[in-house]
Amino acid sequence: MTDPAARRKFLGGAKRLVVKLGSSLLAPASRAERRARLRALAEQIAALRRGGRDVVLVSSGAIASGMRLLGVKRRPAGVVAQQALAGIGQPELMRAYAEAFARHRMPVAQVLVTRDDLRDPRRRRNARRALGELLRLGTVPVVNENDTVAVEEIRMGDNDLLSAYVTLLSDADALILLTDVDGLYDGHPRRSPSAARLGVVRAVSPAVRRLAGRAPGSEVGSGGMRTKIEAAGLATRAGHAVLIARGNDRRVLLRALAGEDLGTLFLPAGRRLSRRERGKIVQLQSRTRRTSS
Repeated sequence: MTDPAARRKFLGGAKRLVVKLGSSLLAPASRAERRARLRALAEQIAALRRGGRDVVLVSSGAIASGMRLLGVKRRPAGVVAQQALAGIGQPELMRAYAEAFARHRMPVAQVLVTRDDLRDPRRRRNARRALGELLRLGTVPVVNENDTVAVEEIRMGDNDLLSAYVTLLSDADALILLTDVDGLYDGHPRRSPSAARLGVVRAVSPAVRRLAGRAPGSEVGSGGMRTKIEAAGLATRAGHAVLIARGNDRRVLLRALAGEDLGTLFLPAGRRLSRRERGKIVQLQSRTRRTSS
């Protein structure tokens, strides 16, 4: 399968998407810039909904929003400080989403989860049903970790892995990770002029994981390319396609689903696993991470 054919099949043919926005996209220098970015996102999702596609958002940015509101320049290392910033920033972040989507008469729904919600089969099943009902009602679910009370989630550090879990839970066709770089490179793009973007990755191999260690991170986020590759590995293992792309492009979703060559596409490792199989992966992975935290 050629790269354009793969993009048409796995992105162009996707009917349900999970889109994850990183903190760097939601905490720009000015509130006006963030408003413009969210409006562009809402316009794209409204167009996708008119085309019969469902979209679930996984949003970072609560801690970063709290930092901006209080004038904090660097993300604090202390868990209690992070919890407080998340509590301050989450309402302001949801207001920004609500305002952006109100222009298209699309309500947003806040969905806060913890690792225990993913680990426990009953709570995981309730989360899946809630997401399905929210989509049926025409809302845009905005999922975030409940950073204010969930110490383990803050220590784990980011929403990349959560977005992979949500992809499995919601039976989405593809996961799109929007960040401040335009994909995975074979070197550090800010240090090496010869570094080249990888258009398609067919397997999340040890070599690919090593490449992720060279990529830059963000001052306000807590992940970086390494956790995005980890999320891509989990989602592709369960049979879902993953795209890492630059979210500053205000038509990135429409361009990606039109099959344009942007970002890095990770191909599914095999068949789409059954709901029961996906649930076992989520339960095992979340339990393992909790034990090792």
